[in-house]
Amino acid sequence: MLNPLQLDGVHIAYGDTEVINGITLALTDGEIGCLLGPSGCGKTTLLRAVAGFEPLRAGCIMLQGRVISAKGYSLPPEQRGIGMVFQDFALFPHLSVNRNIEFGLRTLPKKARLARVRELLKLVSLPDVGNLFPHQLSGGQQQRIALVRALAPRPPLLLLDEPFSSMDVDLRENLAREVRRILRAEGTTALLVTHDQAEAFAMADRIAVIDRGEVRQWGTAFDLYHRPADRFVAGFIGQGVLLPVVRDAHGVLQTELGPVHGGTTGTTEGVPMEMLLRPDDVVRAEGGLPATVVGYRFRGAECLYRLRLPSEMEILYETNGREILAIGSSIRIAVQCTEPVLFMAD
Repeated sequence: MLNPLQLDGVHIAYGDTEVINGITLALTDGEIGCLLGPSGCGKTTLLRAVAGFEPLRAGCIMLQGRVISAKGYSLPPEQRGIGMVFQDFALFPHLSVNRNIEFGLRTLPKKARLARVRELLKLVSLPDVGNLFPHQLSGGQQQRIALVRALAPRPPLLLLDEPFSSMDVDLRENLAREVRRILRAEGTTALLVTHDQAEAFAMADRIAVIDRGEVRQWGTAFDLYHRPADRFVAGFIGQGVLLPVVRDAHGVLQTELGPVHGGTTGTTEGVPMEMLLRPDDVVRAEGGLPATVVGYRFRGAECLYRLRLPSEMEILYETNGREILAIGSSIRIAVQCTEPVLFMAD
């Protein structure tokens, strides 16, 4: 079965500056992918190339097995049949919601158009807004209408360019989950661009972490968080610190916080390493290492603390929001990590 989207060795450059360097990835039918990375990493450029707005220096992009971009060739955007949802929604202000959704259905008979519009408005739980105009809707409602307008012609691929960036944090994550539900209901393959990890985790099946035009890791949110491929992914995804470790003659990792079993096979006895330590890897333990509370961030259901170890290194520790630790107080902690992630020490 052909992948709806396939990128093979894609290179994109502006003059002598290469901004996308040999990216290869694919989406399976109905899969939701995400391009995640810091500003300037090339994720929006890559999305624009899929849409047909950026030429390739090398490699190719295929849609359902058909080459739509290659060096010296680019199928015009309007001939690709790809749906797009933009940051600013791009709804037509002079058209009603019904007319906005109908825009991509002009080749269908009127009865079929109206049936598809009713179906989509019901899908997004907005069955009664068809006669309203965009300015009469909330931001979240406008985003849903922009989404179903793009979905109306049943495109083989939907591109979403930072679609929730103008919204507050809570609405952004909730809407991301809602959009995922809608895409699932339609069976639509989609590719999202965002710099927001919570948004990516809430919406995508697989995520490409991009740094300076290269995919550092392409995997599930679980793998990116718990099994990062390199230091960049470890630092960019979630929160954590790198704790110095050395494997002893018995294969045990020795750390300031005590021994840790397991870890990457093949690491050499006595060679300095660093272990990724997430806040949820740190636990209270009688007889553990004393650590001083030096800061915290209250986040409602959780509280994230900064703890200073005797070595002066600072680590992160998470509790539920009801457990309040005073600044300057001391607690005893240990490591509880079943799959330690190791990197060679710098």
